[in-house]
Amino acid sequence: MLQDENGKNSLELDVGYSRDDKEWELIVKYSGTLNELREIGIQVVELSNEFAILTVPESLVERLADFPQIEYVEKPKRLFFQAANGRRVSCVPPVQNPPFSLFGAGVLVAIIDSGIDYTNPDFRNDDGTTRIRNLWDQTIMGNPPEGYLIGTEFTREQIDEAIKQPTVPMRMQIVPSVDVSGHGTSVAGIAAGNGRGSRGRIYRGVATQSELIVVKLGNPRKEGFPRTTELMQAIDYVVRKALFINSRWQLISALEIHMVHMNLIIKGKHKKTLIFPVFSGDSVLYSDSCLVVIWVL
Repeated sequence: MLQDENGKNSLELDVGYSRDDKEWELIVKYSGTLNELREIGIQVVELSNEFAILTVPESLVERLADFPQIEYVEKPKRLFFQAANGRRVSCVPPVQNPPFSLFGAGVLVAIIDSGIDYTNPDFRNDDGTTRIRNLWDQTIMGNPPEGYLIGTEFTREQIDEAIKQPTVPMRMQIVPSVDVSGHGTSVAGIAAGNGRGSRGRIYRGVATQSELIVVKLGNPRKEGFPRTTELMQAIDYVVRKALFINSRWQLISALEIHMVHMNLIIKGKHKKTLIFPVFSGDSVLYSDSCLVVIWVL
């Protein structure tokens, strides 16, 4: 079994070991009965399919091999939040460390999905103001963006005003957009969350210094589920917004679009929908002043 020095030198090797109690927590696969183990002072929690969790005094660990009913022994593994591991396997830390130090400044991240929780700290600056430039909720009729006929567009100023309100009803009077499923908020957090909602900002996204533009897909019709027509308008809207912002203020060097993968159900089978040929997969568009990247999630 493990020596003390090995346990000190590894976060993984001593998982399951209590230094205070000198005990190991172990996973076993067994057959028959485990009463003999209980009789010698081993705590047993029997699970389904002949698995069990044992709490074994360190002095008795080697004796487990003497019991014929024990078929397999494994020590536990530590569980982690995938948010941190996802950043590592996606090679995010190397580009955010010196000399690159890339955090999305000058990038406008567009989320075309189920909306966003605009009050979430991850989508707000250190002074509490929003990082969202515009939020177009296609499901709320009233004040659509110029050139479009559905939904309501909310500005950065309106979102900031809503955030200042002390109660949810007061916020909803100003910006009544809600991400019911939470999917759009999750996608936005992965793409651009700055981690303010977690201690030490450990759970943050990729483009932490970017700004956001959000479209909540949908329509005010009875069935409510968005169509490809709403998706086409959403893509057109965010591209036009980015180009307008850049042409007027030269603030945005790139637009990155994250949108939910849309499917059609035809005779009971799922068939991928091609909205525009250039938008049918991961794509890159260029204009004179702005790079546009589209990711289909």
